Amino acid sequence: MKVTCDREKLLHAFQTAAGVAPTRSPKQILQNLKLDVGEQGAVLMGTDLEVGIRMQVEGVETEAAGSVLLPIARMASILRESSDEKLELHNDGRKTLIRGQWSEFQLPSENPDEFPIVAGFEAETYHQLPGPSFREIVRRTIFATDNESSRYALGGVLLEFEANKITAVATDGRRLSTQESPAEVIGDYTPSDMTPIVPTRAMQLLERALAGSEEPIQVTTRENDILVRSSRATLYSRLVEGRFPKWRDVFPNRDDYIRIPLVVGPFLAAVRQAAIVTSEEHRGVDFVFNDGKVTLSGHGAEMGESQIELPIEYDREEIGITLDPRYVADFLRVLESEATFGLDVRNSASAVVCSTNDGYGYVIMPLSRDQRG
Repeated sequence: MKVTCDREKLLHAFQTAAGVAPTRSPKQILQNLKLDVGEQGAVLMGTDLEVGIRMQVEGVETEAAGSVLLPIARMASILRESSDEKLELHNDGRKTLIRGQWSEFQLPSENPDEFPIVAGFEAETYHQLPGPSFREIVRRTIFATDNESSRYALGGVLLEFEANKITAVATDGRRLSTQESPAEVIGDYTPSDMTPIVPTRAMQLLERALAGSEEPIQVTTRENDILVRSSRATLYSRLVEGRFPKWRDVFPNRDDYIRIPLVVGPFLAAVRQAAIVTSEEHRGVDFVFNDGKVTLSGHGAEMGESQIELPIEYDREEIGITLDPRYVADFLRVLESEATFGLDVRNSASAVVCSTNDGYGYVIMPLSRDQRG
């Protein structure tokens, strides 16, 4: 194989694909990325056997097609430290030569045929949605997963597919986040009860691989895995095993709730200020809504107290509830600061529901007084 690559473009693809590789593995070959140059262009592949990625590499001029394994640590350093605009890669089966105008490196070469197969996207029926919508699904759910739980299903994002939309759901048992996105079905659609749970890490890699893409994203699922494709990347992931909670049962009937309209930026600032005095042992913040304002009070044994007031549109009876400020802030951080949302509250013992007008819903369980500290 002999090719000439645009260093910056290869570096960008290399850094994204390298995020899939395991930091430690008994299979040393997984510490490489495979570059395959042929009729499909230049494709960079990485895998840890649970998640795999195929990245299209732009700016590659081919003199002789073929495949080569590139050791991640050394190749990444070469791409970062080199000042050459173009790099020539030449592999003769024994070693790989990387040559620029002012630099030259030789790296040992393993057999690319021994690299695990990284699945491609071959489905004829799939869901399609805009790239920004898919990234919104990821950003607004992954923070609510729980990778430390003994319940493996909580360590991923549930996806529900319908004829005209995709719904993503994540929970750690203390809060739940869900985001809907319009989608269209390409090919023959057959309704299915399958609700795959995608590992949190795979969702994080998807967000990174699809960053900046405005093009449509295709998504398809099989019995044990999911495939997501854009024009630049295809990501494969095995699914999380286990039963996901019946998440719709978590959303309370809000007929007797009071909806309070709030602006993201000012409310997030107030939450962050009130949380300054909290700690792991004393983590609750009291939220009291009354008389045109919300008062946030934080309590910490040795750390003192905080009291923050924020004017809001509210003129009904006083309602107070104690919440973990971290969970409130997580919801607010994925929204634009000037955006508005509704906070539905009933009493101090009932779950709070936050929602936007673009299909985003978030449930937070309240803390008891003794949990507040």
